[in-house]
Amino acid sequence: MNELFEPLTVGKLDLPNRLVMAPMTRSRAYGGLVTELTAEYYAQRADAGLIITEGTQPSVIGQGYVHTPGIHSPEQVEAWRVVTGAVHAKGGRIFLQIMHTGRVGHPFLYPDGALPLGPSPIASGEKLFTGEGLVDHPVPREMTLEDIARTIEDHVTAARNAIEAGFDGVELHGANGYLIQQFLADGSNRRTDAYGGPAENRIRFAVEVTAAVAHAIGPDRVGIRISPANTNNGVTESDPEEVYPALVRALAPYGLAYAHVMETGPREITELVRAAWPGVLLLNPVTAPDAAPHTSVEAGTAALREGLADAVSHARLWLANPDLPGRIRAGGPFNDADPATFYGGDRRGYTDYPTLEESRDDR
Repeated sequence: MNELFEPLTVGKLDLPNRLVMAPMTRSRAYGGLVTELTAEYYAQRADAGLIITEGTQPSVIGQGYVHTPGIHSPEQVEAWRVVTGAVHAKGGRIFLQIMHTGRVGHPFLYPDGALPLGPSPIASGEKLFTGEGLVDHPVPREMTLEDIARTIEDHVTAARNAIEAGFDGVELHGANGYLIQQFLADGSNRRTDAYGGPAENRIRFAVEVTAAVAHAIGPDRVGIRISPANTNNGVTESDPEEVYPALVRALAPYGLAYAHVMETGPREITELVRAAWPGVLLLNPVTAPDAAPHTSVEAGTAALREGLADAVSHARLWLANPDLPGRIRAGGPFNDADPATFYGGDRRGYTDYPTLEESRDDR
């Protein structure tokens, strides 16, 4: 496993290892604000080469779930500053993931009862959990050119807010069926203007958002996450083997910190992206076609050894093992993640997973 513990430069950051904590929604930001408990959670995992936070909405209309954090108000910036301070005090590095959910939203979430936005008026077919039950996602309002420009500016403001809050950089969420992927996917993007149709048009929104954010805070502070052929949230893609290499080729000249692939499609598409992307590639690998999104330490090590990735991200492994690097060095054992405590709640299943040392002390 030595490959996992080699240093790596990502943007201006020198990572002490290649174990990245993947973004994971935890739905504990009541009122849109992270808490001292959030700070404890991330600080516990500061031994990661890089932490990427849970998805964080850049605007009110960008929210898609209950109890997710924002980065669009002064109160939210101040709350996140406590988190970044705690992580940096432990010697860690942390990027904020900016997540605009697009059509994956509901009037229930918005003070004015507005419809969520999408590239085209096509519903996701999925549902929102309100805390009291499930409601169908409505047909979104098709974004005008003015909406697109405003949304790009919302991402820019969110990125600047993240830097003000002390983050080392931001990751743009272009995966999992959210707004950026909704533009990339021909199943959710039926536009006939410059943002729809052929692949070179469908990548336009992703490129424009990324370019604007990179210009605002510096490209070495910006990464983007993609998940080719991902069908989450009702997204369908007929041509991911064309779209995603085209996207990363278009982004390459900007000199971003990294591209981050969540591997939900065939390995062949990942290989096409790797061949087209000249920069640092983070990979959330799968162990088998039916294993997504579950990954293993061995799958990550193999990806590094093969040159498919420069660093590997894990989700559930980090969720349940705050001392993951130490456990890997020791050969385990590893805590199992408890799905019943993934979303919402208190410190149970959040900050109470024991370290290896604590487990030994309890014997």
